[in-house]
Amino acid sequence: MSLNITNKEDIHALLSGFGKLRVMIVGDVMVDAYVFGNVDRISPEAPVPVVAVKDRANRLGGAANVALNIHALGAEPLMVTVIGNDRMGEEFIHLLEQRKLPTEGIIRSKERITTTKFRIIGNKVQMLRVDDETLEDISGAVEQALIERVASLLQSNKIDVMILQDYNKGVLTEEVIKRVIALAKQHHIPVAVDPKKKHFMAYQGVDLFKPNLKELKEGVATAFDSSDMESVKKAVLELRNSLDAKQVMVTLSERGVLITDQNPKNSDTIHHVSAHLRRIADVSGAGDTVVSVASLCLAQQVDTVWLAELSNLAGGLVCEHIGVVPLDKNNFITEAFKVFENHH
Repeated sequence: MSLNITNKEDIHALLSGFGKLRVMIVGDVMVDAYVFGNVDRISPEAPVPVVAVKDRANRLGGAANVALNIHALGAEPLMVTVIGNDRMGEEFIHLLEQRKLPTEGIIRSKERITTTKFRIIGNKVQMLRVDDETLEDISGAVEQALIERVASLLQSNKIDVMILQDYNKGVLTEEVIKRVIALAKQHHIPVAVDPKKKHFMAYQGVDLFKPNLKELKEGVATAFDSSDMESVKKAVLELRNSLDAKQVMVTLSERGVLITDQNPKNSDTIHHVSAHLRRIADVSGAGDTVVSVASLCLAQQVDTVWLAELSNLAGGLVCEHIGVVPLDKNNFITEAFKVFENHH
């Protein structure tokens, strides 16, 4: 039974309902490490700017940024992932504890390093990024430990929706994907996926599959003209059929989002939701925010167009800030009411 948004009270009830939900997030996490400074000269050693450091910050990134968004929206995130048994792994746990986020789904492995993205921000502009990471798939033993942790947490927690957050860092192997989706189905839990190229077609039978346009182009077998909306729509419907997914939602940056209908009777229906005009400062983490809102809407069976509208709105709002930041719930509620008014 889908929830139709017909008035402001419905939006308020939906957003209030987020606070009753528990979300399991399985995927690749990282530490986003920032160095902020001012630039007023070029180095004499090479033609590069010199950043005079003013501040540093470590933030939760990747699937952990999804957890932050879920938490900011009032729901309870439960993250299951693998990090290294290293200094940045300690920092990652510390950042979780600072935010009062649960740590029981975190597996530490001596075989891995904790993915860290170092960003140098000079004069409020990102000047350089340095990635310290392992891209190999986790080993069979770690795979098994991860699957067992998911199974155990599903037994001990009532989970309303599951998000598989793939950054191609090796946690979501084909085996993990297949087994975790099967576990979710056993517990009648809807699954939302934010995919990457490597295992794009492994996410069979999920409830919501959310690539961006670049990922769609890389992931589908047939080439299509991304500037032609009809060609993109055709590719989206073909992907939905190939994956046997209930819904596919493709984010198109400034062109908004496309989403397939969730009603099997309307299997060839596709909706286009336009983007909202924003002052874009940084697109980092926007996809995390989109899948967070989409999954919370999915858990409450929100009607297709509103799921896309609210997810699209949320993604745009976080782009107004520099760096990866979670959604501001109060701002989101205010903007959601404005969207409703524009529709009526």
